[in-house]
Amino acid sequence: MFLKDPAGAPFKSLRHLAEVLQGQAQQLLFAMNAGMFREDYSPLGLLVVDGQQLHRINLATGFGNFYMKPNGIFVVSPSGARIVESSQYAALQDQDFIILATQSGPMLVSAGTIHPGLNPEGTSRNIRNGIGVASANEVVFAISEEPINFYEFALLFRDRLKCSDALYLDGNVSSLYARGLGRDDEHTSLGPIIGVTTPLPR
Repeated sequence: MFLKDPAGAPFKSLRHLAEVLQGQAQQLLFAMNAGMFREDYSPLGLLVVDGQQLHRINLATGFGNFYMKPNGIFVVSPSGARIVESSQYAALQDQDFIILATQSGPMLVSAGTIHPGLNPEGTSRNIRNGIGVASANEVVFAISEEPINFYEFALLFRDRLKCSDALYLDGNVSSLYARGLGRDDEHTSLGPIIGVTTPLPR
């Protein structure tokens, strides 16, 4: 999970993240925007990076996708990956050391059930990205190639990707860096970023 570069400024760009990591002898294999953010690029909800909580959990009620309850948190701990409803996160803190976490919303799929507030006939269509968990050791990221509604996106995770839990990350700003695909989206500035790295070959 990434938020700020070594100078303390938000990365904003998947390409900038890749360049900084290369200077640290790391290669970025994959990256995606990792949740909703404010105008200063700070996260709207919980963010844990390398075991350090950089922003507190947000359990407020409000307007917009983030606040469609239940919303959720993607968590990685020594016991693996999971997505939990935000209201259940506090119970995890006494059980596991959280390595990384990001909060967003709404939950697309929870325990195999599609979010009840998602309309199959929904007319709000956008390029969207999200994350699903098939097991503690298998995480699936997805980004749409064409505008879709929330329900269609939830169906993808539940029925085709076989994820019992899935979380919406964002729309409109949805971006993907995939070295193996030769893809480096530079649509707009981003807040939190999630990625996979490997040491550069010596």
